[in-house]
Amino acid sequence: MKTVRNSLLGKNSYLVMGFCMMIFNLSALSVGDVAPDFSLPDQDNKIHSLNEFKGRYIVLYFYPKDDTPGCTKEACLLRDDFSEFEKQNIVVLGINYDSPSSHKNFKEKYHLPFILLSDSKKAVAKKYGAKNWWFIPVPYRMTFIINPEGKICSILHNIDISTHAATVLKIIKQ
Repeated sequence: MKTVRNSLLGKNSYLVMGFCMMIFNLSALSVGDVAPDFSLPDQDNKIHSLNEFKGRYIVLYFYPKDDTPGCTKEACLLRDDFSEFEKQNIVVLGINYDSPSSHKNFKEKYHLPFILLSDSKKAVAKKYGAKNWWFIPVPYRMTFIINPEGKICSILHNIDISTHAATVLKIIKQ
């Protein structure tokens, strides 16, 4: 009987662990991991892969929705500091679930100088641990800084949108 009970507890602990990993994003990437490659359309339906930017720092930022107050402020502050990103040869990629046409309108309306990628199937957000709970239709707001070798060197959670751009630049300069 004791063996049967331990066996069941073992199975249940795997179920609990799997459930926790799903809910709390415990299977997400860590600093030092190789950033998973992907191919997604941008605001002009041009397909981009992460590998095409290898050799440069990449700021991959997930944001909830185009043309909403917080996301607009975040994007515009990145835009305002974009010349500093360019000086340091840093690629900025914004990503969410919105369509390429939504991205195009958002980019044109606010004169955003960086690429916006459409992850409509949520596959990339899932790979990066940015996919929100099944009933929340937007990704988490989080940023991955990827070094020129393609490894994740920083992951930002709980982002203060008013200091996001400056924080990213400071991390890369270190």
